[in-house]
Amino acid sequence: MTTDTDRRLGIPRQAGARSVKGSIEAPDRRDEPATTSQLGQLLLDAKFSRPQPRPGTVSRSELVATACSTGCRLVAVTAPAGYGKSTFLTEWAATEERPVAWVSLDRFDDDPATLLASLASAYCRAGLGSPDLVADMRGRQDGSALGRAAPRLAAELRASPVPFVLMLDDVHELQSPGCHDVLGMVIAAIPRGSQLAAASRSEQPHLPRLRATGDALEFGIADLALDAAGARQVFAHAHVSVTPEAATAAAEQTEGWPVGLWLAALIAKESHGQAGTVSGDDRYVADYLYHEALAGQPKAIQRFLRRTAVLDQLCGPLCEAVLGSSAAAMQLRRIEAHGLFVTPLDHQRQWYRYHALYREFLLGELRRTEPGIVAVLHRRAADWYEGNGFPALALEHLLDTEDWDRSVRLTAQLALPACLAGQSSTVRRWLAALGDVNIAGYPPLAVLAGWESVLTGDTAKAERWAAIVDTASFDGEPASGAASFDSARAQLRAAMCADGPERMMADAEFAVDQEPAWSPWRDGALWTLAEAHLLAGHLEEARALFAEASTAAAGMSNWQVIPVCESQLAWLAMDRGEWKEAVGRLELALGTIEAQGLDDCIFSLPAFAAAARLSVHHGDVKAAHRRLAHAMQARPVATYLLPYVAVRLRLQLARVFLALADLGPVHQLLREIDDILARRPAVGSLVDEARDFRCALASSGTSDSAGSVPLTPAELRLLPYLQTHLTADMIAKRLFISVHTVKTEVKSIYRKLGVSSRDDAVQKATAIGLLGG
Repeated sequence: MTTDTDRRLGIPRQAGARSVKGSIEAPDRRDEPATTSQLGQLLLDAKFSRPQPRPGTVSRSELVATACSTGCRLVAVTAPAGYGKSTFLTEWAATEERPVAWVSLDRFDDDPATLLASLASAYCRAGLGSPDLVADMRGRQDGSALGRAAPRLAAELRASPVPFVLMLDDVHELQSPGCHDVLGMVIAAIPRGSQLAAASRSEQPHLPRLRATGDALEFGIADLALDAAGARQVFAHAHVSVTPEAATAAAEQTEGWPVGLWLAALIAKESHGQAGTVSGDDRYVADYLYHEALAGQPKAIQRFLRRTAVLDQLCGPLCEAVLGSSAAAMQLRRIEAHGLFVTPLDHQRQWYRYHALYREFLLGELRRTEPGIVAVLHRRAADWYEGNGFPALALEHLLDTEDWDRSVRLTAQLALPACLAGQSSTVRRWLAALGDVNIAGYPPLAVLAGWESVLTGDTAKAERWAAIVDTASFDGEPASGAASFDSARAQLRAAMCADGPERMMADAEFAVDQEPAWSPWRDGALWTLAEAHLLAGHLEEARALFAEASTAAAGMSNWQVIPVCESQLAWLAMDRGEWKEAVGRLELALGTIEAQGLDDCIFSLPAFAAAARLSVHHGDVKAAHRRLAHAMQARPVATYLLPYVAVRLRLQLARVFLALADLGPVHQLLREIDDILARRPAVGSLVDEARDFRCALASSGTSDSAGSVPLTPAELRLLPYLQTHLTADMIAKRLFISVHTVKTEVKSIYRKLGVSSRDDAVQKATAIGLLGG
């Protein structure tokens, strides 16, 4: 499912820069801007298109040759703004004979699932990768991003039939540990003969390890700094004659800083050939930019430059909306034609961005001269983005204001689609930016915050939001799409089943009555009502409601509800001996899971348990073990927050393991059921089912020690990190546990898998389906 959130994450930040100098004359009018329906594709194309080499830049051919000839899988280019990192990558890409996959990273990529989707998209756009690779990255939650999606991409890279170069610009935009972890796995998977080139303003976290193993080639300030010969080329391009001595002096004064040399050349041009002194000091640069690249412009152009600096990217219609004026597209083209600090993002020259250094200067000037208008400009940008079908980009601008009322409503509109797209990290960032006070002040969003916590297994947050929602009141129309706040609250309360099946059924019935057929919340209400009837032992009512919920979910493209409903129907069919019906139900459930990338979603796990039972019935033991391994690996997300799902899943798995005479997992699953029932004892018929299963197990006379011993949920949470190069203390920080606990769990993982090393543990876990796609 492609959502607006997905399109938002394709916004580029590309290399290259042009500064504005002198009075601007109007160029000829060109084609009109693209229609708003084309904007998303234009931005997406720009994100994955390698920039064209810019005329007048100093060639870095020696560095390119060194990078190409090295056997290192990583080429790290690290330097502050203005040192030509992107220019170097652009020149390399233009001369590279191997396929080049390019990604211009931005702040929206700072989400593990989104980052993996961007990397996969670039790889496929370079003519590499299987057709389903990008789809396999979609819809992943945080845990499965590292445990399944990243290994899937890594395997694709390792299997590349031809050498390639993956170029990542602006890697400093990746701040989250989760993104660093998956990127580390990608780098480790680059095969010999291929390379990953990464440009960043700060040292990349994976660099020290690769440096120690000799697997990284580094270019820094000293490598990118220009010498006297480079200075002469810069001055020549600016049409300034300079003596060798003056060029040497300029190179020394700027310490080879390319942007500083450009500024020196421009100063020399204004001084009729007298080379200026540029120290590289930020205050001096700002002073020059103010006096020469801003103050020298007409007042209207100054205002245009300052005010449009609030935008990550610019196009004519957007600038006109922000400025409240017309002819912005022509202004952009004038600035590009006569300046040096703006660069086009697409070949049609409809989208642009400012050079990072110049934009920072302009924003400083805006805050200094017009502080009161900053929030107004962001609101206008939000209006334009929302009006043109980019509500998530609108939200990003609103979060830079204090318009909390509008921000919470827009977050409420976007949170559910984003979660369904696997972008829970992005949703958590939005919620963190809003703050708990603002979320609690808009109860419909508090319900969604509760759901986000439930679906990701964050028990503490879920309990807190449930308590807040329970005492809240709200009379308006929720932006979340629910019929009413009371209906949404009742549905969350029913799903969590904290007060037993009777209250669950009452809440679910209320929600079903409230939500009309067109509501995106109706399928969820029907599902919770079906679960309540199943807990009450009303099998026929449950069957009818599961079927209705599945149909409603398909009509609304709410894919997550389909697997849980269809798998329950399949299990009930198998209980009746209706194996043919069970096959059809499971084909729909598993097909939906595969198509939407829902492998580790809590609502998908019952489908794997049911498929394992069906495989046992057909005598396919190997397939049964594969399905069991998948469900067992992902089961930690099934917590007491959805107690009936968590208990029933474990009972179903235990029954299949018992049928296979593998009793170790049976006893582990029963212990986990006890833990869940200790927190949620009122789960109706499941209490009796668990008791009856224990009695049958005891009467069978089997030994507690028979069979394999499965990994516990805690061990399964740690397992994906064994694929990384994180140390025990770093893993402890990721998981918020002690180093001692990490070491204890790692030893237990080794013992249970029958291995003695980290690499062997990863290989064994991948072979049995606990890791990998």
